Amino acid sequence: MFDIQKMMQQAQQMQQKMQEMQEKFKDIEIQSQSGGGMVKVTMTCTGVVQSVDIDPSLLSDDNKEVLEDLITAAMNQANELREDRVQKESQQMMMEAGLDPNAMGGLPF
Repeated sequence: MFDIQKMMQQAQQMQQKMQEMQEKFKDIEIQSQSGGGMVKVTMTCTGVVQSVDIDPSLLSDDNKEVLEDLITAAMNQANELREDRVQKESQQMMMEAGLDPNAMGGLPF
């Protein structure tokens, strides 16, 4: 039997958990690096870049392209790490709330 009230309660729980997750993600930082640690990026799980650290040896004119490539690689890696962390944290919070972490695709909104 289709229970609309139960489904609405689950939807409200999920909405509340999503809001909690968004707040939590502001505080979770991801760190990545490229070039053997010559470029380091720190980013929150909301995608805000907190810092970029560049080894001083890369700061010459003849290293411009290398530096750009290393920054790009570090940023891309940080984004991949952020996406993985967000997915894991979201699934964990849903399970802790007693909700099916795969249920979001099955809701009608």
